[in-house]
Amino acid sequence: MARQKRLQSETGIYHVMLRGINKQKVFLCDNDYYMFLRVLSKCKTICGFKLYAYCLMSNHVHLLIQEGEEPLANTFKRFGDSFVYRYNKEHKRSGSLFEGRYKSIPVNDDEYFITVLKYIHQNPVKAGIVKNCSDYEFSSFNSYFKQNDFVDTGFALELIGVNEFIRIHSEGNDEYLYTYDDKRIKQSDSLAKEIVEKLTHCSSPEEFSDLPKGMQKSYVKTLRKEGLSIKQIVRLTGVSQRRAEGR
Repeated sequence: MARQKRLQSETGIYHVMLRGINKQKVFLCDNDYYMFLRVLSKCKTICGFKLYAYCLMSNHVHLLIQEGEEPLANTFKRFGDSFVYRYNKEHKRSGSLFEGRYKSIPVNDDEYFITVLKYIHQNPVKAGIVKNCSDYEFSSFNSYFKQNDFVDTGFALELIGVNEFIRIHSEGNDEYLYTYDDKRIKQSDSLAKEIVEKLTHCSSPEEFSDLPKGMQKSYVKTLRKEGLSIKQIVRLTGVSQRRAEGR
C-alpha cells in the first residue's frame, strides 16, 4: 500500500513528532538528550530551518519547526541518519530507533501556532514529571527568557509578548492535539477545511451534497479517522449530525 501523502503547511510550519520504536525509551540518560539537541542544532545550521519549540520526553519528541532551505523530509533524514548512528555507537546497538516516519501536522495560523507551542511545553507537566514548565530541563520553555541561537523565540514573542507567554503556560490546555496513541485527533478549523478539500475534492457543502450517498458515508467515516469533530464535519460538508456520527 502506498504511503499517504503528507498535508502541506501554507506557512511551512509543522508540529513534528518522533517516537521510539515499539514505544520504547529513546533517552536512557541525560547524555542522550544532550546528543539529540547537539545533532538537531548542527542540522539547523546546515538546513536553515527555524525551531520555535521542542520537548524531549523519554520515548517521544515534539518539535515546532518551520521548513528551511530543504524539504522537511530531507532534513529529518539527515537528522535521523546522524543521530541514530551516534546513538547506536554509544549504546552498542544496531537497527532502527524511531517508529516509522516522523509525524507532521501543518500549523497554518497564528492561533494554532500558539496552541501547539503551549501544548509542547506543557507535556512534562501533563505527564506529572514536573509541576511547572520551567522545571523541565529538556524543553525550549526556558529559552524564551534568555539569549540563545538555537530556539527562534522572536516570532512567538512578537505575537503575544512575554507576559502573555507566561500566563498561557500557567493555565491548563483544553485543546486536544495529535498524539501517537490517540484514537481521535482534534484538528484546527483551518486544517480541517484543508483535509476535507484534499480528501473529497469538494470546496463547499453544496458540492459535497452532490456526491453519491455511499461516497458521502465513506468520506465522513474517513474524516472522523482524520480527527475532525462532529461539528466540523457538519459545518464543512453539510451532512446531518446523525450522519456525521455514523448513525
